[in-house]
Amino acid sequence: MKNIKENISLERAYNIIKKPITTEKSTNLQQFNQYSFVVSKDSNSLEIKSAIEKIFKVKVNKVNTSITRGKGKTFKGQYGFRKDTKRAIVTLVEGNTIDSSLEIK
Repeated sequence: MKNIKENISLERAYNIIKKPITTEKSTNLQQFNQYSFVVSKDSNSLEIKSAIEKIFKVKVNKVNTSITRGKGKTFKGQYGFRKDTKRAIVTLVEGNTIDSSLEIK
């Protein structure tokens, strides 16, 4: 993979990273220096990497993404679907950490 430096604005960075995922599984990943985020569906791994580096001022080693299809649900007799979500698991370089008390605006 080519090391192309993706340069994005701080506003675009906050649009890419929507919120952190705080489940038991994602909390267990933090001991391996991995953090999970819900990201925008139109972003790619390079944009996610530069957004995390810009917002949290850390060095990112690897980004894995997955798109989860929305489930079918019945609400008040009407059948519909939840939205599709894109998640990113970000692996940081050894020695870097993200403070869990930081919130994304």
